[in-house]
Amino acid sequence: MELLLLILIILLLVGALPVWPYSRNWGYFPGGLLVLILLIVLILRLV
Repeated sequence: MELLLLILIILLLVGALPVWPYSRNWGYFPGGLLVLILLIVLILRLV
């Protein structure tokens, strides 16, 4: 399960990078969404 979460987090990090021309106008949305998901995973992991 931890390996699956690690792979998911890595994929989300790569997906949040604004390196494609169409994603430059997204602003902070992908990064903010990634932080929210990481916080939820962290909270669920600690409980």
